[in-house]
Amino acid sequence: MRPSVRNWALGSFAAALLTFSAAFPSPAAKDPLSEAIQEFAAGNYRQAAALLHDALEAHPAAGDRQPPAARLHYWLARCAYELRDFDRTIRSLERAVELEPGNADYHLWLGRAYGRRAEVAGWFSGFSLARKTRREFEEAVRLDPSKIEAQHDLIEFYSEAPGIVGGGDEKARRQIEALAALDPAEAHLARGEYWMEKKKLERAEAEYRQVLEARSRRAGLYLDVADFYQKRNDAARMEEAVEAAARADAADRGLEYYRGAVRVLAGNRLEEAEKLLLNYLGTVPQRSDLPSHAHAREWLGHLYELQGKRDAALAQYRLAMEIDPRSKNARDQLRRLEK
Repeated sequence: MRPSVRNWALGSFAAALLTFSAAFPSPAAKDPLSEAIQEFAAGNYRQAAALLHDALEAHPAAGDRQPPAARLHYWLARCAYELRDFDRTIRSLERAVELEPGNADYHLWLGRAYGRRAEVAGWFSGFSLARKTRREFEEAVRLDPSKIEAQHDLIEFYSEAPGIVGGGDEKARRQIEALAALDPAEAHLARGEYWMEKKKLERAEAEYRQVLEARSRRAGLYLDVADFYQKRNDAARMEEAVEAAARADAADRGLEYYRGAVRVLAGNRLEEAEKLLLNYLGTVPQRSDLPSHAHAREWLGHLYELQGKRDAALAQYRLAMEIDPRSKNARDQLRRLEK
């Protein structure tokens, strides 16, 4: 299963902050969870984790304003996930699920954590973790069938995982039909991704075109289509998808990244692209549910190459490697330019 987390949670932080600010209007009355969420939203994961650790140590002595421990464990897990400490993520989420087994979000993120841990596990452990991943995704969907992100993650698992751990094409197709009953546009996206996995690009694109013709309010739906066209080096169609995302949600935090990327791909308006990408890097934190800072650096490297600025391009590819040492694209570009 590929290690991806979609842009599902972009509005959840604002909603959580509004909830807590209404409940605790004065600074003196601020609860530790709302402070931790603020730090998390700013990309300060270690600071957020420290606040959550302190709150858990004080629980339940902190009084009536202390948030339930399950929520503290959940947000501690989200911090650990961003810090790539997946063992810590799993321990915290397993505790959250134990305390509040009916919460679909906890099961969804536990499934994601098991999946990430499986990527670096040995053969036997990897199979065991993959089965746990499936069970958690299935439980999240069972608890809340309307949770679109859980539906997509489960479909992705069924599409990519072998039958020995519970995957399979028939399961994927059935789940896509279940999703279609909830949201036809999201089902078109899921079918597109299914056909991409099967290397049926024409069938995939037919589904993605259906997404672009939809009237969804979720910007991430269209940005997933933009990713498809970026991989195909189709700047015009990629821009069409990006602007559809902007119409759905002009405040989406990934828009500057995508608008910068599409201009670089098209090879025009490069000064504007540079400003967009640099502003994205300077104002949006590195987080798994947002476009990668490493990818933004790679686009800047390509931009500077187009401008004939070899040294500036090398610097960006090196920065991309610092952020994500596993980036094959940045490594390949460095090798090419350093010859």
